[in-house]
Amino acid sequence: MKWFQTLAAAAAFTQFLSMGIAHAGANLDEIKSAGVLKIGTEGTYAPFTFHDTSGALVGFDVEIGKAIAEKLGVTAEFLEGKWDGLIAGIDAKRYDVVINQVGITEERKKKYDFSDPYIASKAVLIVKADNDGITSFADLNGKTAAQSLSSNFGKLAQASGAELVGTDGFDQSIQLVLTGRADATINDSLSFLDFKKQKPDAPVKIVAEQADADYSGVILRKGETELQDAINKALNDIKADGTYEAISQKYFGADVSK
Repeated sequence: MKWFQTLAAAAAFTQFLSMGIAHAGANLDEIKSAGVLKIGTEGTYAPFTFHDTSGALVGFDVEIGKAIAEKLGVTAEFLEGKWDGLIAGIDAKRYDVVINQVGITEERKKKYDFSDPYIASKAVLIVKADNDGITSFADLNGKTAAQSLSSNFGKLAQASGAELVGTDGFDQSIQLVLTGRADATINDSLSFLDFKKQKPDAPVKIVAEQADADYSGVILRKGETELQDAINKALNDIKADGTYEAISQKYFGADVSK
């Protein structure tokens, strides 16, 4: 009897695994059947996902999402939501994925899966164009840095010996550097590239950057390996055929994939 029960349990477990494997590919099949990839995004986070003057949803992440969907042979449908509840929309199956500069972290990977990274950002040291006295993070010792006081960038500036001048964010930090009220700011490379794209003549420059980058990826429910693989293939394809480069240059004037 025990032997029979063991066989029965093993058979049930095997059936459970096979159901799980079948379910793992079900979402990709459903997406292709429906002809739509539902993408969660904020719509308020320029230059990644925002509304232009006509009201249309645009941005780097929006175009990446459309390019991925096209490679999957479907249409991208964007569903907007506030950041605080955006990722939770995956759990509620409101959409299939979120494309909204979601950082790939170990904590998030415990509950969700990610595509391969599709964009990288680094901490960069920014000074006025005519400042030749600061060329490294070590040169911040004894200088002033315009920073959000609670940010990781502020902590890095402080660790480098800088005296912090508190700001509300990137735009204010850059203005303090431009007006000479701060010697430098440590900030996000993507924010700087976006700023220079909008204001190419602004007299500021990057003089140093951290070696380690932070990466963002397409986030999706755990276990949907077929969808994950399909998205990764789509990302590889748009990089190979020049689509990614064109989108990257349009919004940042540089390759932001690494």
